[in-house]
Amino acid sequence: MAEPFRQYNLKSSIMKDQTKLPATISELVAAQNNYNSTAFAALFTDDAVVHDEGKQHTGIPAIRRWNEAANEKYRTKLETVHFSGDEHEGVLQVLVSGNFDGSPIRLHYNFTFEDSKIKTLKIS
Repeated sequence: MAEPFRQYNLKSSIMKDQTKLPATISELVAAQNNYNSTAFAALFTDDAVVHDEGKQHTGIPAIRRWNEAANEKYRTKLETVHFSGDEHEGVLQVLVSGNFDGSPIRLHYNFTFEDSKIKTLKIS
């Protein structure tokens, strides 16, 4: 079972034990890796905002459409490298592989949370 939010310092480059992630983050990674855009979008607040590739996607329907389009185009998979955060905000470092030049790449998913849901996500 996933743990509540707290600081994690990991020595390995890839997190082997996904149970050390907060439930929301663990569920996000699972939804992405299963290409389940409905489950992915359900982890966000109704008015959540995602910032990715210079674009902003606001609200669950827009986030679901963005994730569906990205899944179709890139077929991305996430491997968790590191997470640090608390119940208000967090940073997830991931190794992203898929159908794009330079795959795999390391990205940072910067979150804010509200009531255990994702309020904002900035991917950099």
